[in-house]
Amino acid sequence: MSTESNSLHPWPYPSHDSPDVARWQSRLPPLLSAVAGMVDVIGFLSLGKLFTSHVTGNLVVIAALLVRGGPPNMAQILAVPVFIGAVGAVWLIAKAFDRRGPALARPLLLVQFLLLTCVLIFSVIYDPAAHPYGLMAGIAAMIAVAAMACQFALLRLAVPGTPSTAVMTGNLTNTVLSLLDTLSRGEPLIEGANERLQKT
Repeated sequence: MSTESNSLHPWPYPSHDSPDVARWQSRLPPLLSAVAGMVDVIGFLSLGKLFTSHVTGNLVVIAALLVRGGPPNMAQILAVPVFIGAVGAVWLIAKAFDRRGPALARPLLLVQFLLLTCVLIFSVIYDPAAHPYGLMAGIAAMIAVAAMACQFALLRLAVPGTPSTAVMTGNLTNTVLSLLDTLSRGEPLIEGANERLQKT
């Protein structure tokens, strides 16, 4: 990494103590928690009982269906690998922007906004709720899962001290981000990636 890049995006940020940043960091997690809750409820009720935000909840639903002898929804099975892949994609975006901490918030919020907008447009055009276990519902659900993966990664990368909006899904996010930072040869996006990986 160049000296100029280090001066533009130092680690840790000395400006984190400013009142504007502190206010922003305190308001963002509750707002994103509300977004995650809404997306989760809408997804569960209209996209075949799929958790788009609390992704690991799908494992519980799959287990319950298998115990009862019913086949699981394919979208529920795909949700976890899609979530992991989307967290990895967000990590690559963060690496490409070469930023750390709060400087990552705007680009990652934009990515999340675009993904949620895609879900909305897709849902208006194809009405996936009409066939909640169909292909269109599955595609809409996977885009929503990717948007929520972006949100979880954003909280871990841009506001690392904030509590997770879903504990198990937060652990999955931490594991993927820490693993990618550990395997990467460049400067890690999260301080103490090895220690985080051992804890999760």
